[in-house]
Amino acid sequence: MNAISKPLWQPTPEQVASASITRFTQEVESQWGRTFGDYRALHDWSVEQPEEFWISVWDFCGILAATRGNRVLERLSAVPGARFFPDAHLNFARNLLHRRDEGLAICFRSEDRVERSLTYVELYLQVAKIARGLQNAGIEPGDRVCAYMPNMPETVIAMLATTAIGAVWSSCSPDFGVQGVLDRFGQIEPRILFSADGYYYNGKQHDSLAKLAEIREGLPSVEQVIVAPLVASQPMIDEVRDAVLWSDFSVNADNIEFVDLPFNHPLYILYSSGTTGVPKCIVHGAGGSLLQHLKEHRLHVDLYPGDRFFYFTTCGWMMWNWLVSGLASGATLMLYDGSPFYPDENVLFDFAAERGTQIFGTSAKFLDAAAKAGICPRKTHDLRSLRTLLSTGSPLMPESFDFVYESIKKDLCLSSISGGTDIVGCFVGGNPTLPVWRGEIQCRLLGMQVEVRDDKGVVLGPGEKGELTCSNAFPSMPVSFWNDSKGDRYRAAYFEKFPGVWCHGDYVAATQHDGMIVYGRSDATLNPGGVRIGTAEIYRQAEQVDEVVESLAVGQSWEGDVRIILFVRLRDGLTLDVSLSKQIRDRIRQNTTPRHVPAHVIQVSDIPRTRSGKIVELAVQRIIDGEPARNREALANPKALDLFADLSELKR
Repeated sequence: MNAISKPLWQPTPEQVASASITRFTQEVESQWGRTFGDYRALHDWSVEQPEEFWISVWDFCGILAATRGNRVLERLSAVPGARFFPDAHLNFARNLLHRRDEGLAICFRSEDRVERSLTYVELYLQVAKIARGLQNAGIEPGDRVCAYMPNMPETVIAMLATTAIGAVWSSCSPDFGVQGVLDRFGQIEPRILFSADGYYYNGKQHDSLAKLAEIREGLPSVEQVIVAPLVASQPMIDEVRDAVLWSDFSVNADNIEFVDLPFNHPLYILYSSGTTGVPKCIVHGAGGSLLQHLKEHRLHVDLYPGDRFFYFTTCGWMMWNWLVSGLASGATLMLYDGSPFYPDENVLFDFAAERGTQIFGTSAKFLDAAAKAGICPRKTHDLRSLRTLLSTGSPLMPESFDFVYESIKKDLCLSSISGGTDIVGCFVGGNPTLPVWRGEIQCRLLGMQVEVRDDKGVVLGPGEKGELTCSNAFPSMPVSFWNDSKGDRYRAAYFEKFPGVWCHGDYVAATQHDGMIVYGRSDATLNPGGVRIGTAEIYRQAEQVDEVVESLAVGQSWEGDVRIILFVRLRDGLTLDVSLSKQIRDRIRQNTTPRHVPAHVIQVSDIPRTRSGKIVELAVQRIIDGEPARNREALANPKALDLFADLSELKR
């Protein structure tokens, strides 16, 4: 528990009074005849009276819909299975493009200082041209449109054009290898593929066209590839079959024919981390994503029209989807593409200061690296506009809280947030009216009945570590998994451990301040640098190296973060040397991403497995982190666990 008796930050009475969540509370009290003495009382009402709460969020945030209907929740007690606003029809993109003025919608900078901006009216007209191009290409509601793109304005435009006509959007960042892209897009069979010609990262220009040509050949469903220029003014696309330039695909149009569709109509397909095979395709609905993001942005982030809203993310992470929804609040999206450490650790703060950013989002790993680099933006940058700093991706260490308040800004709401791809949103996060305690996430978010449970499902009290669970339905639960018509994989993913209760796979504890501390993952998903990585993607590449019989990857807690350790069992008589280790690493890097590359590759003579043949990553992870392994009796070869204890390689 937190031994510090005073918070690191406390909002002033003026800050509390002006916050959107305060105004929301007042409106709710008036509308429903209730009185809330504090945030906990408001939260209790939000989960005990879900129909009142979600209709209040809808009204407060001004969601645009062709129809809403009278029903708020159908099958309330069914988790999963509950349906929100079952009679509603709306369009996601219309809600993000409701502003049609000269206010700034997007401010973009890439690593080589390429910089562009778009007003809201310019954004609308650009989306109209691409939407018309998609319609001319025969794209219809439900068709999949995919992107292999950097975090640039064209990516936002393509997504909005896709969702405006009711098609389904999915994206990967351009640092993914060919196989990683095919493992994802190959399952959902897109008709259209967007890409850029390249991108900049860590001081280098990277070509995307060679990989794009391979990806196109591996996706027989693709009918057309649209290439946006970034590194060249006129990209040479002759080697990419069915490719056209962005400018040639655009069609003159000055209006968008938004298609209104049911609340749960598919909007996004995001991807699980692939711990047991190719990544699962998680389908998120338009209405639920919109409602959840507006709640989080308006009430928990305190986002306003005109705010400069930045989050460092790629288009392969759900935080990109979360960021782009800021348009629905009338904010200015601050898009940065490139390394956060090139030319130095100040580059993101340079961008924030020069553009007067109000909301700055990043990863816990970035803050840790910035602290180790010894930078002090408080002294070197004008951050007077900055009022909220968001962190996610991995647990934010107490020392990082200290760094933020000592070296970035003292008067700042530091909101560590946690949720994930599975819900395209958050379970726990920030609140501008609550204090910030060292090492703690501020609160459980409104509408989310978050509880900590032990392995038997018993709800635990403050200070007791267990599983993060959510026992009520919420709008951004996945609509489905792709190609999972009976919902078996969906239920197994979240509801197998505690029937009727969402089990998220985070190891957490509630605090005496009604906040939350996340200690890491309780499942086999790796999380280096705040990016979720599935072990199966690593195994797939490592085990294609002829010398490798089988492998096991775990995350080791290391210097306030997690690093990937790969154990390999080789063919009889072989020894892991520098050359073979490099071969394994190179294959992983080339066919996944650089983030998948292990910090150490270590040879072992045996790999522990259950009696049913499954390897036991969690048991190994506990051992290398110095904790006792559980359930040894369930293993077919329990002595194999002893091979992983006290390894010298893991001490450096």
